[in-house]
Amino acid sequence: MRSVEYVAGHGLLAGRTAVVTAAAGAGIGGATARRLLEEGARVLISDTHPRRLEQAGRALAAEFGPDAVAALPCDVTREDQVQALFAAAVSRHGRLDVVVNNAGLGGTAPLADMTDEQWERVVDVTLNGTFRCTRAALRLLRDQGGGGVIVNNASVLGWRAQAGQAHYAAAKAGVMALTRCAAAEAAAYPGDPVRVNAVAPSLAMHPHLVKVTSAGVLDELTAREAFGRWAEPWEVANVIVFLASGYASYLTGEVVSVSSQHA
Repeated sequence: MRSVEYVAGHGLLAGRTAVVTAAAGAGIGGATARRLLEEGARVLISDTHPRRLEQAGRALAAEFGPDAVAALPCDVTREDQVQALFAAAVSRHGRLDVVVNNAGLGGTAPLADMTDEQWERVVDVTLNGTFRCTRAALRLLRDQGGGGVIVNNASVLGWRAQAGQAHYAAAKAGVMALTRCAAAEAAAYPGDPVRVNAVAPSLAMHPHLVKVTSAGVLDELTAREAFGRWAEPWEVANVIVFLASGYASYLTGEVVSVSSQHA
């Protein structure tokens, strides 16, 4: 796979406070937390895996400083934990500026054989979890004033069909619709507006995910991409940073495809 050059930070989010869900792994959430820190933000990361979250928090704090990084476990299917996460961000830094709703759950099952439990688990984490975090963020941003940004992680499968992905695709399409409706409401908040957008990646991979994906599937998926490769997680994170920054000041209710798919 051809290498791509990493883009240095430019202080686009200096002084901002951000929350990122599902940020303890090597995927988009972890890459986004790092990119936000490189752009000058203070970041509260969360995840459902306490050990990995602690490790990620320690590593980022060692690199960016303990005042810039905090970590708190959060299961986005639990309203009490969602409330605690956002309360912690405000308690630690005084306000909230950026929320990245990255938590999601996948899986593969033919629709005719899919169980209620399989459907409900994917939808509860991916769509309902994004709803819970968006709702909590909107209440906080509306009441504190001064604007803010929410970026949700959707997927190109919210537009495109793929066998075995009915639950995931339906949840991601719901995230897109939720994003647009939330944006319409938040734009009318008094004072500085709150912007709500989403990214829709096609194929973003990291080493751990590559190990558990068959070579045949990877070949098939990368063949659909114009560049003949998957996206690095930080390439998706770059678009999230753009949407969170002042460069995207006139964008709200948009779903930005992070994809080179040509079919």
